[in-house]
Amino acid sequence: MINALRSELLRTRRKAVVLGWFGLTVLFTALINMVIAQVVGDSGTRPTTGPGVSFPTLDRWQSADGITAGLSSAASMYGVVALSFWAIVTAGDYSSGLIRLTASAHPDRVRLLLGKVGALALWTAAVTTVALLANLLIAPVAAKSAGIDASAWGHHLLPTLASAWFNLFATLLVWGVIGLVLAQVTRSAAVSVSVGVGYVLVVEAVITAALKDAAQWTPGGTLSALAQGGTSSIPYGTALALGTVYTLLGLGVALSVFKRRDIVD
Repeated sequence: MINALRSELLRTRRKAVVLGWFGLTVLFTALINMVIAQVVGDSGTRPTTGPGVSFPTLDRWQSADGITAGLSSAASMYGVVALSFWAIVTAGDYSSGLIRLTASAHPDRVRLLLGKVGALALWTAAVTTVALLANLLIAPVAAKSAGIDASAWGHHLLPTLASAWFNLFATLLVWGVIGLVLAQVTRSAAVSVSVGVGYVLVVEAVITAALKDAAQWTPGGTLSALAQGGTSSIPYGTALALGTVYTLLGLGVALSVFKRRDIVD
């Protein structure tokens, strides 16, 4: 297991993957905070949601945990990026033929796949840390540009940051596992990414517009609630439990497909 984890960490340490994932994370962090400054800081009519994002209220943004509002607001967009890179790394083994070599070197496919999951989970933890640090630098600038009172942001800072980090990491982990499952089933990064992006930007938007009561229980709605630390519709404990169920089911499907598929021949 340790050898498989080290091998996957070495193989996934590609400059294009690391810079792309980290770069998009910083870009989304800057973008969402500036959009929040324009939307929430505007005294006129403002939307509460957008494609893949949810905007905090002014009171929430000015509260003690408002400094991390950008992370939970863009959780679905961060999730799509995590899904994409998990899928790219997983499907890349099939397109390059590397999966045959690794499966031959590690006959225990369960350990091989769990090693990949562990490596990608570590990268996800690093990305979550980058998002948090970027948010700490950008959020005060956005708040100042909107002219809001951010004096409460210094209260209970460490618990607030720790909670925001864990919630975002748990959310991205679930999105990543979904990307892993899609890549295992389709063996195509393009198809996996298309399905993920299409679901977040199109399918959930349609469900939200047509079935408002059911929309909160979709994967995107549940994971958005998890990133926010719970909502009035979905308590934090429920969101965390459902996220755990999604992860375990996803890993079960991925392991089943990976074990049964003819790879070596």
